[in-house]
Amino acid sequence: MNANPSRAGAFAAKQFPESHLSSRPGALPLADETRSNGLTYAEAGVDIDAGDALVEAIKPLAKSTARPGAEAALGGFGGAFDLKAAGYDDPILVSGTDGVGTKLRLAIDTDRLETVGIDLVAMCVNDVLAQGAEPLFFLDYFATGKLSPEAGARVVEGVAAGCREAGCALIGGETAEMPGMYAAGDFDLAGFVVGAAERGRLLPREADMAPGDALIGLASSGPHSNGYSLIRRIVERAGLGWEGPAPFAPERPLGEALLEPTRIYVKALLPLVREGRIKGLAHVTGGGITENTPRMLPDGLDFSVDYGSFERPAVFDWLAEAGGVSEAEMRRTFNCGLGMIAAVAAGDADAMVDALTAAGETAAVVGELKAG
Repeated sequence: MNANPSRAGAFAAKQFPESHLSSRPGALPLADETRSNGLTYAEAGVDIDAGDALVEAIKPLAKSTARPGAEAALGGFGGAFDLKAAGYDDPILVSGTDGVGTKLRLAIDTDRLETVGIDLVAMCVNDVLAQGAEPLFFLDYFATGKLSPEAGARVVEGVAAGCREAGCALIGGETAEMPGMYAAGDFDLAGFVVGAAERGRLLPREADMAPGDALIGLASSGPHSNGYSLIRRIVERAGLGWEGPAPFAPERPLGEALLEPTRIYVKALLPLVREGRIKGLAHVTGGGITENTPRMLPDGLDFSVDYGSFERPAVFDWLAEAGGVSEAEMRRTFNCGLGMIAAVAAGDADAMVDALTAAGETAAVVGELKAG
């Protein structure tokens, strides 16, 4: 992560020392040589020292994500990754980018910043996993009006935790301090991941899909990172505070319960993808089950899901009741309890559920493919 708020400023300072500029014939005088009231970048709202402090704070976090192919060194102008060292012979690269959405507003308002970085990684790595790729390295973009090294480090702590869980390296990123663009304490996040798969092994394997194939659902941890504009509106309408008990989980504050991080499915699913046992994956994000499942299907195939075949977390029942949200709207806005759906051969479905359960997931056969 390059946390210098101004690369141009850093370039000028490195390339043109005062002794050189002031001694050149015809050179313009330096501001501090001629006027005592010259403005500085810090007075304009950008604190380069704070950026440098953040880089130092997150270096150990990045180092903790090191994996074959990446050394996770920060401070340069780019990050390098060695595909050969990662074990690939003829790889196809798969990239993805995403954010956290308005779940970030909730994290800022409750000052719970440690988990949104996990959400950021999860939204990206689950996407490239759905293409059959192993997430290899990750970069983040952190933009704020006034940089707090402490807050920035708390966010990146979550990014590093997500990367470790996904098995990918945090090899770089950017921190931008932009006065006037964000209100005090506000910031935005974006994530970028690059993964790889050997040529010919990408998903979906459309030619192998057929009517009767089973759909296996993997449980979500809650709303993940979708639908939070509606969630916040429902909480506001219900007149609830973030620190009060969650109606659907009274042992936890509402804000904490709604910030439960997005589940990362890489370690459970990637071995099964490489074994060729998975024909397609759908990452259930915005649009829910109804709009994401068709994204893995070829022309001529449809699907059916039995919504009674898996457990629906209590948060969704509460949202539907408190917000008066119709079932159709729930299903196209939220994941309703499934964060990932896998298409597999019907004869392998039970063994796949057992394998996913052994890997720590809650999985069940939730539907099937059909002609359509």
